[in-house]
Amino acid sequence: GLHWFFYRAKLQGDRLKFDPRDLMAKGRQFTFGGQVRDNMFWTLTSGVGTWTAYEVLIFWAMGNGWAPVLAWSDNPIWFVALFVLTPVWISLHFYWIHRALHWGPLYRLAHALHHRNVNVGPWSGLSMHPVEHVLFFSSILIHLVVPASPVHILFHMQHQALTAATSHAGFENLLVRDRRRLALGTFHHQMHHRYFEVNYGNLEMPWDKWFGTFHDGTANAHERLKDRRQCRT
Repeated sequence: GLHWFFYRAKLQGDRLKFDPRDLMAKGRQFTFGGQVRDNMFWTLTSGVGTWTAYEVLIFWAMGNGWAPVLAWSDNPIWFVALFVLTPVWISLHFYWIHRALHWGPLYRLAHALHHRNVNVGPWSGLSMHPVEHVLFFSSILIHLVVPASPVHILFHMQHQALTAATSHAGFENLLVRDRRRLALGTFHHQMHHRYFEVNYGNLEMPWDKWFGTFHDGTANAHERLKDRRQCRT
């Protein structure tokens, strides 16, 4: 839906678009020679396949006594709290998995496929190598230890998968009748696709500020990035 709205029907034009350039129709770095075809292929094959496999695994574990199950009647407060805490856990897990994926060997093996997308669109969010999909969705494995209900599992996986699409929409907001109706992509992650070594997390929690990898687009932030690169060399 987001791809059709922004990139096919172009109902918003370039308003609130981070990068005015079009998505790449041709490029030898992409599977099948085009960015959208490449992104759709990796999302719908490896992405959806890994997402489904993890859901099946957790549901099977719950049904066979290998994972603890939480019912509303067990603890209503914890049942509700899990919906609040799940995005925080996903955010922390994503930050450290993402940093690990920028380690040279893992980057070349897996994450480089995602970073083919310098200018991103909604299909770019889950366009990943199968190894990265396995790591990305592995946050759900916490429920082999932490009790949850099937509703929590569905919420966890839907949140993780769909926010990948919205955060890569390429637009800051969806406009309806010239009014901002839905916050989408963030300049924060757009900067990561430009400079690679900054903004590994998301804006739900300030992990990048806390761990020294934040870049807000200012000259000072860019100087700090250059200093870190010089220290490594």
